[in-house]
Amino acid sequence: MEVIRVLVVDDELGIRMSISRIIQRLTLALPEHETEVSFEVEQAETGEQALEILKASPPEILLLDNKLPGISGIEVLEQMALMNLDIHTVIITAYASIENAVRATKRGAYDMLPKPFTPAELKSTIEKVTNHLLVVRRARELAAEKRKVRFQFISVLAHELKAPINAIESYLRIVKERSLGDNAEAYDKFIDRCLTRTEYMRKMISDLLDLTRIESGERARSLEDCNLLERARMAADTFRPEAAARGIAVNVLVEPDLVMRADSTELDIIFHNLVSNAVKYNRDNGRVDISVIRQDEAFLIRVEDTGIGMSEQDCGRIFNDFVRIKNEKTTKILGSGLGLSTVKKIALLYDGNVSVTSEADKGSVFTVTLKNAG
Repeated sequence: MEVIRVLVVDDELGIRMSISRIIQRLTLALPEHETEVSFEVEQAETGEQALEILKASPPEILLLDNKLPGISGIEVLEQMALMNLDIHTVIITAYASIENAVRATKRGAYDMLPKPFTPAELKSTIEKVTNHLLVVRRARELAAEKRKVRFQFISVLAHELKAPINAIESYLRIVKERSLGDNAEAYDKFIDRCLTRTEYMRKMISDLLDLTRIESGERARSLEDCNLLERARMAADTFRPEAAARGIAVNVLVEPDLVMRADSTELDIIFHNLVSNAVKYNRDNGRVDISVIRQDEAFLIRVEDTGIGMSEQDCGRIFNDFVRIKNEKTTKILGSGLGLSTVKKIALLYDGNVSVTSEADKGSVFTVTLKNAG
């Protein structure tokens, strides 16, 4: 139950008490906001009293009579603007007209309630104002959350790029200053390290672009009938040289006639990320099995490896942005921490999901569930 504070300003005691009593007894069920709302009411007799309350403890909704002793309701609105108060205000007036409505709106009023009004009209106005209040509040929360996520995103990205840039700079200085003498071969290992870290940064930028295109929805999707055996083979062929160098077998176990409606680029991102990880985190002379099966309306893509595995705790966070499993077995394995989070976001586009089962030192099984698109 959410409680919203309301200030009622009217110089007529009977009207003020009647409005307050109706609002205090009101409870709104708002399923679109997934909440119920009740109200806490405070009263003021004059515009001057209202301004004192507004300065000390601003409410969220203000019911403001326009015709008051001393300063008017419109003048209260003008003072509120000077105080930078953003309060959902309803002007109560016996002189409702288009001219007065425009005047009140220009000074920040949300709505106008003509006198006399019925309890039902008052309740309807309160419900309308409350709905708008919650929409505005949620929009602000989302904007604040977006700013926070953007800041965290940039901070993590800067941190992830800082180390390889520093390393490249150090290696290049060694080469430039000929610290190891004039034998060119002595510097080959430093050049190789620079290339390795450059490839890491290139991969991070590529993963970042994939992620932002998917999240923003700006990338135009091209849906077609995709042969899943072909997509799986393409990923396997890409990483076979790397796997073969370590004696890792890459097996494709997919029926030739499995076809789904999808964007081929999105499928390639899924297969490439899963197979890349299965090879990188595998042990020498290990195995990677890529399979796809049809289960009712869904397609299950499974990539199983015989690698280093991970803990149950790591399984629960591995699909978050920039998360990488860091321990003594992974210190030399480069990665952006974006690949699996991108896989998950793509799966959601197909009304699907991604999961992992794993055991330390025994390997992992990643399963992506997808349904035909569109």
